[in-house]
Amino acid sequence: MPKLKTKSGAKKRFKLTATGKVKAGVAGKRHRLISHNSKYIRQNRGTKVMAAADAKKIKSYMPYA
Repeated sequence: MPKLKTKSGAKKRFKLTATGKVKAGVAGKRHRLISHNSKYIRQNRGTKVMAAADAKKIKSYMPYA
């Protein structure tokens, strides 16, 4: 049985927590921040835990993580 390949994009964007949840950077923080209010910018700082439905898909991209 050949080894499964990890998707390079997923490897760069996501990390798994110790309990197996998927952590990712928050979207919408690269440009056009003037049009967003301070609350939006503040709340989207750091990383977030992905929803269960998204996490299932992401874990399939990283079989050995």
